[in-house]
This record gives sequence, structure tokens and C-alpha cells, in this order.
Amino acid sequence: MYLKALWRYPVKSLGGEELQQATFTEDGVEGDRLVHVQGPRGVLTGRTRYGLLTIPASTGPDGPLVDGHPWDSWQAHEKVLPFGGRLTRYTGPERFDVLNVLVATDGQVEAAGVDVRRLRPNILIGGVEAGEEDTWPGHALVVGDVVIGMYQKRARCVVTTIDPDTGAQDLDVHRRIRREFGGVLCLDSWVVRPGVVEVGDTVELVPTDELPGHVGGWIVGRPYAV
Repeated sequence: MYLKALWRYPVKSLGGEELQQATFTEDGVEGDRLVHVQGPRGVLTGRTRYGLLTIPASTGPDGPLVDGHPWDSWQAHEKVLPFGGRLTRYTGPERFDVLNVLVATDGQVEAAGVDVRRLRPNILIGGVEAGEEDTWPGHALVVGDVVIGMYQKRARCVVTTIDPDTGAQDLDVHRRIRREFGGVLCLDSWVVRPGVVEVGDTVELVPTDELPGHVGGWIVGRPYAV
């Protein structure tokens, strides 16, 4: 197996940036979800504000960029104001819905027939047969010096139905995930041992007794059903 792709999401629920190299800390991918959209009653996400998912986000020398603008600039705030929120920086563990890393496998993504970006993983593992990831909870991925523990399969929500380029919704995507995969796809994971990885690195699967220290975030309860 090998590391096929890497992503980071500098602003929660905005578009992701694909990486060739990533630093994993105990807090996940360095620079991941440092900023979120805060509404009058709490955090706003792509679960209810689909258009957020189409706004590009990346990382500049001074932090997250929104459509090329520093996240704390008026140009960046103008991008999210139509959705009823403002950009806010917060780096506590609650900013991750479940755990701070999401792992996908190429075989399962291909079997699901979806654009991998709809699943919003941090890591895509290549050379994996469809169905193999179902046995991975309780195991860890070893990539050089980095160890990623895998806790459970991820229950998928309405975000998977949104085209990340156009914002158009296709309800059949989530219906198919529920029908053919029991509503779960990818793996909620966390960093056991930090370090740097690159696309193309060899990946080894090993059993582990490690458990994450913190599970859960702002998004409480069952994901939205479609």
C-alpha cells in the first residue's frame, strides 16, 4: 500500500487543498481547520450551508486564505457573509467532528463511485481492495515515522451529496452510501506518532491497542439523514 493523496482544510467546511507533503502533529494535519464560520447560534458548516463547500481555501505564509485572501480580511469575510456567519479562528479539539484525521482508501472510493473530494479525507491510501477498510478499526497505519490510529468507520452525512465545484446536490450519492455501505465510508482516525509524510510513501497496516484521548466535537448527535 502507499500514500496516494493528502488534503488539508484550512477553513472548516470550505474547500480543501491537496498536498504533496504534510506534517502530522498530535493535533492532526498541521494547518487543518484553524478557522471556522461562526453564526449567531453556533458554528455553521456545509451540512446546512451547502455553498460554503464550494469556496476555495488554502494556506498562505501567515495562515489560512479564503479564495486567495487572508482569512481575517474583509474580502474573505465577504465570501461567507451571505451564509449568515463570520470567520473565526479557534484551534481546540472540538473543531473536528469526531477525530482529527479522516482516512479513505482507493478501493472503497472506487466501489462507491464518488468523487473523493465529497468525502473530505485527509489521507487517501492506494493499493487497497474494496471492503478491506471495514476491518481496519483497531489497526494503525505506519508511514515512515508517522503512526495513524484508526478508531471507527465514519458515518456519512448530507455533505457527501454536494458537488464541491458547483454546489449542486445529488441525493442519490448518500442514498447509495446508505444502501451499499451501511451509511459508513472512510475511517475516523488520529495521530499516534507525529512526523512528516509525502505522497508515494509506503504504508504498512499493523494492529494496535492505542485509543484516542478525545472523541467528538461541535457536531453532536446523528448526521443529517437524506
